[in-house]
Amino acid sequence: MKKVLSVLFSVALFAFSANTQKIYSTKSGSVSFFSKAPLEDITAKTSEVESKMAPSNGQVVFMLLIKGFHFKNQLMEDHFNENYMESTKFPKSDFKGVITNIKEINFEKDGSYPATVKGNLTIHGVTKEVQTTGTIDVKNGKVTAKCKFDIKVKDYGIKGAHFGTKISETINISVDCLYE
Repeated sequence: MKKVLSVLFSVALFAFSANTQKIYSTKSGSVSFFSKAPLEDITAKTSEVESKMAPSNGQVVFMLLIKGFHFKNQLMEDHFNENYMESTKFPKSDFKGVITNIKEINFEKDGSYPATVKGNLTIHGVTKEVQTTGTIDVKNGKVTAKCKFDIKVKDYGIKGAHFGTKISETINISVDCLYE
């Protein structure tokens, strides 16, 4: 409950600090992950990612429900939620950060702009600082943000008997959000 209130407070503070400035938002962004595995590669996706981005100062927030990830195999999904992510105990993941080169991105002009993002990623109740690069595409007033980065599952306290043998210790994450 404390974590939920913290996330809600952060979002409210984000909205308040932006005042009347333009805020891009989405409730249908997607996050997917991929893990190379000896028996079968593991991939999952959610298209229920909430995100807000403020072009004036580069603040960006992403939030998702862990149970929103769907797999091609129901058994994998069950194991993911129950045995690895403990999604009843840790139902959400979020990222709070800033686009560090926001002044180089022209939200008024069509184009593809490189972006560097730095902030805090919380998964499984553990928060770590991450930094990655991606792109922000502007086309006809619509903004799309994309990035890819890797995490090590042990850095987030995720445990399981098969990491390193059947499941990779490094997970590739892809983010793709079309903002309104």
